[in-house]
Amino acid sequence: MNLLVTLDSKYIQPLKVMLFSLFTNNPAENFHIYLMHSSIKDNEIADIERFVNSYNQKLSVIKIADSYFQNAPVILHYTKEMYYRLLAYKFLPKNMDRILYLDPDILVINPIRELYETELDGYLYAAAFHNILAVKKINRIRLYPYKIDAYFNSGVLLMNLELQRKLVDEEVIYSFVEKNRAKLILPDQDILNTLYSKQIKCLDEKLYNYDTRYYNYYKIITNNACDMDYVMTNTVILHFCGKKKPWQKGYSGKFYSLYKHYEKKAIS
Repeated sequence: MNLLVTLDSKYIQPLKVMLFSLFTNNPAENFHIYLMHSSIKDNEIADIERFVNSYNQKLSVIKIADSYFQNAPVILHYTKEMYYRLLAYKFLPKNMDRILYLDPDILVINPIRELYETELDGYLYAAAFHNILAVKKINRIRLYPYKIDAYFNSGVLLMNLELQRKLVDEEVIYSFVEKNRAKLILPDQDILNTLYSKQIKCLDEKLYNYDTRYYNYYKIITNNACDMDYVMTNTVILHFCGKKKPWQKGYSGKFYSLYKHYEKKAIS
């Protein structure tokens, strides 16, 4: 299975925790991790490679030259790295047909193959949206006049690279950013939803992009069916969305202890 990660040095430890959870809960699988970056130091890359190799998995590093995105518009504190997910197909092997992108603030707690093998015929991506009414309304208003039925989270993206090579145009993306820079808050996610949401296959968020902030909400909307037993048995991906992260001091949350368990095992 091909997996894509994009990050800088600040997220190396969370990356290790995410990969440890992935490898531990998919012991019979072979993974090829593609790490896309622009600024991670050579000694840090070597450390990540040793970590991946220790689990008999493969790492390929793709360093993006600063010159490639020199004409790409940027917004506020967001760097040109915001384009990596959207244009990954340009830098990945030309014969690769699919890859699964994962944010580093994730735990993979159950087998991932079913997600990876999701049928993508005719779709650019498969992703989940967090079905919270207030979030949907705000984003529909904010991104008007673009019509958005759902606001997909870009932290877990199964990518149809073959179709992206035909349909995703970087100049269209750059033009969109220039025209709408005042309304973009999460630029890469906003681009994904405004330009491509009609070509995104919907995944079950409770299985494949479980927002750890909303444990009680998930219980309520499922009449208590989505309790802790359900999550631990069925949920594949726990996503620690939001500004507060479980590796930072002062974090508290329903899955904090679980994260610290994986962190201790991964970093020891």
